[in-house]
Amino acid sequence: MNVSRVAIIGFGTMGTGIAQVFAQSGFEVVAVDLSEELLRRGLETIVGGPFGLRRLVERGRITEEQMRETLSRIRTTTSLAEAVSSADFVIEAVFEDLEVKRRVFREVDAHAPKHAVLASNTSTLSITALAAATSRHEKVVGMHFFNPPQVMKLVEVVRGLQTSDETVELVKGLAERLGKVPVVCRDSPGFIANRVGVIAILEAVRLYEQGVASARDIDTAMKLGYNWPMGPLELADFIGLDVLLSIAEVLHRETGSPAYHPPPVLRRLVAAGYLGRKSGRGFYTY
Repeated sequence: MNVSRVAIIGFGTMGTGIAQVFAQSGFEVVAVDLSEELLRRGLETIVGGPFGLRRLVERGRITEEQMRETLSRIRTTTSLAEAVSSADFVIEAVFEDLEVKRRVFREVDAHAPKHAVLASNTSTLSITALAAATSRHEKVVGMHFFNPPQVMKLVEVVRGLQTSDETVELVKGLAERLGKVPVVCRDSPGFIANRVGVIAILEAVRLYEQGVASARDIDTAMKLGYNWPMGPLELADFIGLDVLLSIAEVLHRETGSPAYHPPPVLRRLVAAGYLGRKSGRGFYTY
């Protein structure tokens, strides 16, 4: 199947980045969110955000004309039915809540063309459970981008219980067209990267909580000792401590492993509104 029209459900941090990546690669994109204000802010991020098009022009990576062409390929709407009505490929990027996502998939399934493939950008939730909300189980797949999508090369392609080989190959091909590197895995909590990486981040949080070392020294140790480009606590702040807490809770519940049990200090920081870079304070002050 040839994919040329892409619908993106959710125009927040991940949705805007994914929309930009698809539009820069020549796809026609329709993005949907709950209000015109959210859509306006999303377009502003694509133009003027830290990984946006204006920054690429300033760095000589693209021309003004290429920026205008990219923006011309992005439309927005508050109507989900309108957004998906002619889509070849739909990618969901809403809040990490299984029931919310299942409602979205149910509605998308009712309005998208029969040939359309439905993907989720979920970082931890079950693709099989999302597929069960639709009538096209074989065309539901995970396509997990990493933040920021404009920069990060990895895309996890997640095969649900009934996802067809054809769908997996289609998404692998799409990822490559976007300049990404796809890896394929079965539907399992946390998939590959989060299943491994979150353990290391949570252990760093515990070291900090126990007073073993300062945040900066923990991060320095991992950057210089293990060649991490960013320390685990810096990375936690970048991801968002609320997002990290949500991922840890899902992995703890689904795997039963105590390694994923969220440390109390993580819960306290989130309760205080210290969410990392996006709030100006987390393990560090920004």
